[in-house]
Amino acid sequence: MTTSGKDLGRSAYDHLWMHFTRMSSYENSPVPTIVRGEGTYVWDDRGKRYLDGLAGLFVVQAGHGRAELAETAARQARELAFFPVWSYAHPRAVELAERLAHLAPGDLNKVFFTTGGGEAVETAWKLAKQYFKLTGKPTKHKVISRAVAYHGTPQGALSLTGLPAMKAPFEPLVPGAHKVPNTNLYRAPAHGDDPEAFGRWAADQIEQQILFEGPDTVAAVFLEPVQNAGGCFPPPPGYFQRVREICDRHDVLLVSDEVICAFGRLGTMFGCDKFGYVPDMITCAKGMTSGYSPIGACIVSDRLAEPFYRGSHAFLHGYTFGGHPVSAAVALANLDLFEREQLTQHVLDHEAAFLATLRRLHDLPIVGDVRGNGFFYGIELVKDKETKETFDAEETERVLYGFLSKALFDNGLYCRADDRGDPVVQLAPPLISDQSTFDEIEQILRATLTEAWAKL
Repeated sequence: MTTSGKDLGRSAYDHLWMHFTRMSSYENSPVPTIVRGEGTYVWDDRGKRYLDGLAGLFVVQAGHGRAELAETAARQARELAFFPVWSYAHPRAVELAERLAHLAPGDLNKVFFTTGGGEAVETAWKLAKQYFKLTGKPTKHKVISRAVAYHGTPQGALSLTGLPAMKAPFEPLVPGAHKVPNTNLYRAPAHGDDPEAFGRWAADQIEQQILFEGPDTVAAVFLEPVQNAGGCFPPPPGYFQRVREICDRHDVLLVSDEVICAFGRLGTMFGCDKFGYVPDMITCAKGMTSGYSPIGACIVSDRLAEPFYRGSHAFLHGYTFGGHPVSAAVALANLDLFEREQLTQHVLDHEAAFLATLRRLHDLPIVGDVRGNGFFYGIELVKDKETKETFDAEETERVLYGFLSKALFDNGLYCRADDRGDPVVQLAPPLISDQSTFDEIEQILRATLTEAWAKL
């Protein structure tokens, strides 16, 4: 309830069209309404506390309630609240672009700002198309991404997304987006007992797709360092090195989609750093400001930017709020905080303990696999551990949506129960989390998953 006594939950149902939400679910029940956050916890409008096991939405790296980030936003708004970066610059955008260029690997020195991750992905595909037109290869326009992967909601990013049910309502989409197998070792169709061989096989599927489509038609490959949808698929050993070789061999750009994996989620500033590869572009957003103000970016290599810096050429693309002064200022303060508190090192120091804590859940009959990297994990749920049999549609609806999502929240844990692919529970707490956080997550999951098993 608000101070005026108004029912926020009722008003939310009446007027706030929530994203990716079955609105009918709240016709006769209150909409959960979060009003405050501090550290790794949030509170609802009735005063109940929840552990934020998803960092908002893979966003709140530095934790909730960071007054210095809010104060930075206020100072910048008083000085310069808004000015576009359309043929003009302002100090914070310049400073942040330089900072990101220094942090990014290789020659990724040019930063094109957006307001979010989907826009960053859209930017990368459009840039790849125009780049090849400017360099005399106009037929290179197709893109390759992985099955079950999620890359965003704009028309191009959605075309890259490998989730048919998510795309069906909006088809026809942008043509030329093709899919290859992902790196889910738990359900590997080949070499499931040999991660390196599986990695070679999965990478080689990309080359086969390039050859099938014709190298003279393929512009880029979009890959997340750890694939989110489907439940946190890390790359097998050597996978990205082989992909990099394949892309170089066929003059195909490698885009590292790091909307989730950048800014410490895996224990490095960029996910590609964790796995030792240098892409041609990095798309990023979420954790850049720890969520205190929206911003995204496509970080581009000097090689790709070069044709746009000559003659009358321009990248015919932009966003009103890209590089927003307030967001850029908050991002700079957030990166200062990262350095001062050594947040990336904190993740590296504690990732093994987090994984070990979650792996305690393997003794539950419903837990098939625990996987991920850094502070980013997925727990795949199964009906039979021996055969890896998954839920059918009715069981998914009844157990995952009808019980588990609400029960986890009611038991004090905000996380994601998801069936984009096989049923999983996803966890990505703020980067300030420690063993007490991991233990609390495990205890709530244990009790709730035990109850879920009884309902199968």
